[in-house]
Amino acid sequence: MYELSRRLDEHSRNSVTEFGLTLPQANAIRDLGTPLTTRELAVRMCCEPSNVTFVIDRLEAQGLVERVPHPNDRRARHLVLTPKGVELRAQLLDRVSSESPLAHLSDVERDQLRDQLLRALKR
Repeated sequence: MYELSRRLDEHSRNSVTEFGLTLPQANAIRDLGTPLTTRELAVRMCCEPSNVTFVIDRLEAQGLVERVPHPNDRRARHLVLTPKGVELRAQLLDRVSSESPLAHLSDVERDQLRDQLLRALKR
């Protein structure tokens, strides 16, 4: 498990560097497949909302993310990928998945591995 985790982490770091991103920035872009609030994104990224704000500020400056009014809460803002961000997300996901240490597994095998890992986490 440790060796697989190390290889996945190394692959992720190398992949995102090619896009000029840090790993937290790439994780934010990955998780913003749908609009989220800062708090929701923080939960997904397992960090504090203030850290997400820092990451989003950098992505916003690059024209990849924008803050838009939340449709149901006047006090909140949604984080949304710009068209440039959507394009980068697709490229990033393709790069990370196509050369992943798990790329040699079939779709069925990857699904089985995911299911077994989720089962192990439920203990």
